[in-house]
Amino acid sequence: MIQLKADCLMFQTQDGEQVPCSAEWVTLELMGEGASMVDPEVVRHASAAVLHYFKHELQRQFVSVSEFALALEKVLRGFGLSVYADFDAEAAPPNERRILDSNLHQLASATDAEGFELFFFPQLRQELQRQMKQSPHVIRFRGLRDCVKHLAGAARWNRRCENLNDQIVEYLRSCWQTESPSHSCALVVL
Repeated sequence: MIQLKADCLMFQTQDGEQVPCSAEWVTLELMGEGASMVDPEVVRHASAAVLHYFKHELQRQFVSVSEFALALEKVLRGFGLSVYADFDAEAAPPNERRILDSNLHQLASATDAEGFELFFFPQLRQELQRQMKQSPHVIRFRGLRDCVKHLAGAARWNRRCENLNDQIVEYLRSCWQTESPSHSCALVVL
């Protein structure tokens, strides 16, 4: 067998094919659009940590893409980031498909007639509770930027948007911690 470079692993695809790839390259592919929102140095360290875990701690040369993605999510969440590994959930085995999505912008639009932020936060909590009842592995809220601009009534991002963005993320985190899921569940806000 050909020896792999130090920063490579053999990734096993869903159809059983084994492909040698750099851990950093796979990390960037798995993160998808989220990679551009994270400091490249953090991405480099995260991929190195996951590579080290599989190669040295578990002494494995072959890893499935979904295993790598889930380990990467855990590392990035450890760095305090709200990102997700953008692997194909439909192609994953049934025990790894439990990723539920909610659209923050649609939720904000639905509260327009009722009073913007005043009713947005309680509905956000209800949406999180509704999602958690389904026992997912990941609850993913998308559309944060558009939601914030909509609620703030801003055409361009400004300081008020930044503050509201932080409030929404912090509110979701506190609700998620309060609900204390009985199983391992990740919260991702994009």
